[in-house]
Order: sequence, then C-alpha cells, then structure tokens
Amino acid sequence: MAYVLMSWASFIFLLCVSDLVSEQLRYSIPEELERGAFVGNIAEDMRLNVWELPTRKFRLISDDVKQYMEVNLENGFLIVNERIDREQVCSKSSACSLSFQVALNDPMEMYPVVVEILDVNDNSPSFPKREFYLQINELNAPGARFPLESARDPDVGTNTISTYQISPNEHFDIKVQTRRGGSKSAELLLKKSLDREQQSMFTLLLTAIDGGIPHRSGTAQLIINVMDGNDNAPIFDHEIYRATIVENVANGTLVIKINAADMDEGTNAEVTYSFTDHVSQSIRELFKLDPVTGEIRIQGALDFEEANVYEFDVQAVEHAPPGLAAHATVVVDVIDTNDNSPELQVTVVASAVREDVPPGTAIALISVTDSDSGEYGEVQCQIPGSIPFKIEKSLRNNYKLVTNGILDHELTPLYNISVSAWDGGSPPLSTSKLILVSVTDINDNTPSFTQSSYNVYLMENNTPGASVFAVSAFDADSNQNGDISYSILDHQKQAMSSSPYVSINSHNGNIYALCSFDYEQLKHFQVKVQAHDAGTPPLSSTAIVNFVILDQNDNAPVIVSPLTWNSSASVEIMPQSIYPGYLVTKVIATDEDSGQNARLSYQLLEVTDPGLFTVGLLTGEIRTTRAFRDQEIITKSLVLCVKDNGQPSLSSTATISFKIMPNATEKSFERTDEPRRWEYFSDLNSYLIVILGSTSFLFLITIICLVILKYRQSRNIAEDYTSTICCYSRRNSNDAFNGRQAANESLNYSGSVQTEGYRYTVCLSPESSKSDFLFLKPCHPTLPFNDVSVHDTNARN
Repeated sequence: MAYVLMSWASFIFLLCVSDLVSEQLRYSIPEELERGAFVGNIAEDMRLNVWELPTRKFRLISDDVKQYMEVNLENGFLIVNERIDREQVCSKSSACSLSFQVALNDPMEMYPVVVEILDVNDNSPSFPKREFYLQINELNAPGARFPLESARDPDVGTNTISTYQISPNEHFDIKVQTRRGGSKSAELLLKKSLDREQQSMFTLLLTAIDGGIPHRSGTAQLIINVMDGNDNAPIFDHEIYRATIVENVANGTLVIKINAADMDEGTNAEVTYSFTDHVSQSIRELFKLDPVTGEIRIQGALDFEEANVYEFDVQAVEHAPPGLAAHATVVVDVIDTNDNSPELQVTVVASAVREDVPPGTAIALISVTDSDSGEYGEVQCQIPGSIPFKIEKSLRNNYKLVTNGILDHELTPLYNISVSAWDGGSPPLSTSKLILVSVTDINDNTPSFTQSSYNVYLMENNTPGASVFAVSAFDADSNQNGDISYSILDHQKQAMSSSPYVSINSHNGNIYALCSFDYEQLKHFQVKVQAHDAGTPPLSSTAIVNFVILDQNDNAPVIVSPLTWNSSASVEIMPQSIYPGYLVTKVIATDEDSGQNARLSYQLLEVTDPGLFTVGLLTGEIRTTRAFRDQEIITKSLVLCVKDNGQPSLSSTATISFKIMPNATEKSFERTDEPRRWEYFSDLNSYLIVILGSTSFLFLITIICLVILKYRQSRNIAEDYTSTICCYSRRNSNDAFNGRQAANESLNYSGSVQTEGYRYTVCLSPESSKSDFLFLKPCHPTLPFNDVSVHDTNARN
C-alpha cells in the first residue's frame, strides 16, 4: 500500500482544483479509489448553494452502464460511487476519462463534467512464459542481436515497462528498443564470440522493470543453446521495412515485400521467411507472410480506429543447419477512411411540454461523436426547419434541442423530430434519430355552437317531458378541457310564470319541454343556452333558442252575437214589411285559434221556412229572400252552424227565433202628404225627442273618438243602432193625455272579430228601411197584440 499512499500525496493538489472552461467542469483522480472517496465540490464549482440541489432537481446524466460517480445532495460533494479500474475502463489508452453531464431545472442548465482517471502502478510486468529457449550459432559475430519475447504490463505511461535487465555474464547483454507508441522491446546482444566446445548452454534471468514508484518487475528464464553452424548468416536489405496502406483495402492486397541475402552458396543460401515467435496472434490474423517470396499481404480487416500503426518482427532462417537467422522490423501505417457514421446520444429532458411553454425551453440534450479522424470526425447536426424547434450548440459536438415557436396541441399534439448528423467525409456519412415530443393541452379554446341562434317550431298541446330540440357545441381542446356541459342561463317569456318552460340535459344538450304549451296563451318565448368546458378556468359561450308555438285546431267557434243561452238565441223582431235582401240580423262568431283554424264559415242546418232566409257563407249575415206574406205564421226559427277550416273541423250551432210584427204606421209614413202625421206628438214629446237625439249624438261622437284613439291602427269602427219599439198610449176621459211610450230597447252589437286575414264590421239595424222611426197603434191591454186601432185625432185635445 506504500505506492498508493505516495500516489495520493502526488495527486492531492489535483483533487482540490477544478477548472471550468467553456462551462465544463474537469477533475482528476487516481484509479482504484474506494467507494465514497472525495472527487470535488461540484456545487461550489457550479456556484450553487447546497439547498438548491434538491429543489432544482440536481442529477447526473451518463451514458455508461455503470454509474461510477454520484453527488451527495447534502453537501454538494462529487464522490466515487464504484471502484474504478483504469485498465478495465480504458484498456491501453493513454488518456482515460469519464464524461457525464449535470442537469438542473428551473431554469434548465447543463454542465458537462470530465473526470480524468490517472493511472496507478498497480500491475507488475509479466512474461507470457516462464522459460524461453534461444538457439545461437557459435559462428555469430559479436554485435549480433536476437529479439526476445516482450513482457506485458496493463499500466500506461510511466507505470508501464521502462527497461529490461539480464543477469550479469560476459557473453550477452540487453539492448532496449523503443517502439512507436512508446512501448519497449528487448534484444539479446552478443558481446563476445561463443565457443560451443567451452560452453554449449547459458541460463540467464531476464527481468522486465516498469517506471512506477516504487518499481515493479517480472522475470523469466532465458535458456540459450549454442549451435554449431556455417560461416554466414542471412542479411535483410533493411533493418526496418515501412509501408502505408488504407484501412478498407481488400484481402490479398500486397503490403510490402521483404528480402534477405546469404553469402553462402547452395542450400546454405536458401532461406525461409516467417514471423518471429513473439509476434502476436492478432497480427498473424491480419497479415500473411509468404515463406518463399517474403510478400506480406492483408488477410483480415484493418481498422484505423482500433490501431493506426502495426509493428512486428520478421526473420529469414537458413535451410541448412544450424539454420542461421536474420531479423528485421516491419512497420505498417494505416490510413484512415470515412468508414464510421456519426453516433448520436440523445438524452430526453422533457418528453411532454405544455402548449404554452415559452420559446427556448429545453427538450433534449444531444451528443454527437465520430470515431474517424481529421475532417472525417468533424460532424454537424440539424433538425427539419418546418417545426417550432431548433438546435443550439452548447459545446463541441454537444447540442440542445429547444422550442422555437408557438406550440398548438389542437394542430399538432405530437412531434416526431428527426435529428440528423453527418461528418466531413466525401461522400459524408450520416445518421439520424427520432425524438418524440408530446404537446399537452391547455384550456385555450372556447366552446362554440353550430349556430348563434336556433329557431324551434313546436306544436301546441305537446307532451310534457318530451325532447323538443337539441343544441350542440364543439370544443377543440382535449380531455377535460373539451368536456362540454350545457345549462340554461335565463328565460325570456311572453307570459308571466315563475317556473321555466324547458330544461336541458347538461351532457348532450337535449332540450325538454316541462309543460304542455297553449298557443292561445303563449305564442313564442326565448331562452339563452350556455356551453362551458371543464377546464381551469372554464371557458363558455352562449346561443339563443327561439321557440315558436304552432297552432292546433283545438278551439271550436263561439257565437258571440246574438247572445245565446243553451245554444238558443233571444227572439229577434222584424217588421212585416220586409223585402228581399232585408238584413234580419248578423251572426258574429269568434275562434281562439289562428290561420285556417280560425277561418269561419256559416250555414243553415234547419229552417222553419226554408225559402225565407239565407245566410252569408263568410259574413254570417241572415237576409230574407222574399217578402212576407200575410197568411204566414208570425214566428220563425232556424238552426245556424258555424265551423272553422281546421283539420279536423270544429263547429258550433245556435237556434235563432224571429217574430214578425205588423207595422201599422207603415202607410202613414208612405203618405207624405198626410197633413196630420204629427198629431200623435205633444210638445213635450218633441222636446224629449230633440234632447234624446242630441244626447245620443254627443255620446256617439265621444264613443267614436275613444274608439279611434284606441284602435287607430287598422281598426274599423262599427256602429249599431237599436230599433225602437213604441208601446201604445191611452187618453183618459178627462182629456188628460197620459202618454205611455214603450221603453226603447236597443241592442248595440259592435265588435271586430279578427282572424287570420279576415275582419268584419257589423251594424245591426232591424228598423224599417222606409222610416227612421216606427210607431205602433195604441192597443187595449186585453186585445190581441195585432189588434190595434188608431184613436181619433180629436182625443189629443
């Protein structure tokens, strides 16, 4: 353990110093440190407080299968997580380091970290065999060299083999050669001529010593047999043969041809070429040496990335005993070709991002490497330019994938980002990888109805609880942000009501009627429907639904004039002096329905005298078709039917009775030259008539003004006058005139029945067409109604 303590002393300064160059942290530690050994204060070097490490999700990102390093989040120290064997991690490479990245969130920061692993002299040199046998002809002159098997040491640098030694003797010495790459090889040097007769065998101890502190060494026995042989040994043209070849040449390609000459003649001059014994098996698999011609050809696959130079020893051995040999070295330089595609290492930081993330948000870390050298190892990286992402270069061959625009989940919920890398070869080699980035939804779309307003036509007398309509809204968001619920905000009604007319299903938008509608009470109403999503905060929109109630023929016509009781009208009185076309009365009926359902028609069902009356189909006017005959009965009746135009049609009937009264004053009114036509009137009666006429006129004018003011929009004013029936008067024996005038009964029917497209103005005038006033003859109470007589005019006095 003494050399380990010395190594710690030599590297204690390196452990305490780290330098941050171009945002890179670098540390150096020796190999074989125990787990938990201190590497560096990474939190302090990154200028972070210890409490920020857990809050910012401090973590190490490494591509190695084993996690050799870890960070103590309590103190921010970078420590060894697993014992590191440099020879196992980096093999024979002169530089050995572990690379990883430190990631921080909020904001996103990346720091590359390199930990250099320093070699410790923990391996001793060793020979592949414990004993080596060497045959040397006694005729070899001093200065002859014989290659020896090299020892192996896994350590590198100063800790690998630095020299060879041999046990002291007078005939042999060791000559150490430094090969390309810094490795050492040993050759046995003949210092003094051999004499087989004096000593035929030498046993020497060969020692390989490394350059570590303290030194380590390995030994092997070297047994030399002195052979008796001819005078001359073969001699190569060159001590070192050099060749250059491209790494991707085909098998069988000639590398170089070696040649050795022997001054002897005959069989003593014939030589055979071969690899020396210490040439490794891997070189024998790559190169083939023709034993006769000395041609060295390729028989395996060369790889510049594995070895850029090959150095091995060859020999030429005589056929004749004792088989003298000559040795030479062959050095083959391998030229690199662009035979390696770039390698992409992608570390995804965020595989899912919200669609409202700002530009510059880090998505992934990309590391690009190429095993080729020179321009073949220079790589470039890019992604397609039509997506809202971009590549930012952080360090050499290190990139960050960040957002570079506005993301929209509704347009593109998932991105397959192809990252491509290519080298500087001609043609360039490239590679690519896909990075999947999911865009998560936010509630940024308001529900929208298919229409801003809807018109619903609903037949009256509908079934309560039935679905009458359905509204639909669409939300482009997904999941709960696109879940739509429906509600009714308020009811705009024409009729006063404390309860709503309709309800709505909050899930599917179906609208249900809560009551049975009556067109005669409610013709239309309006509701406002709201659609809102389940996002946070929720978004909503509204639409207007106009309900129009359609009429059904559910109301029968009602006769309003003349007044009826149990479908029978009061007795109508008409004079005996009627003429054809005489207006007896006008029947007025109403229907609460509308349109064709309120279009009324009139017809006579039964008449006591079928030829006397006729009724207008649309007007309801009952007129006479002929004059009244004296012998006819004085009481007439008819059954009138009023029906609408609905489907099915509804109707009402009424029985109307008429009474014919003889008009005794008719002839008096026809004789305009009668000198005593006013003899029945007294002065008081004249005054009363004037006052009554004036009052009636003023009252009529007032009524007309009020009607005009109230119904001035397309209303017709109907005036009905009343027939006046005068009762008979008597004179007493004292010549006192006790005039008894029958009470005037007036029936005024005025009104307007407004149906769909029809308007009627009715004026009832049952008086005689030939006179403005009708006076009946005085009669005795005991006499029949038609037995009247006219008193002598002298009775007036």
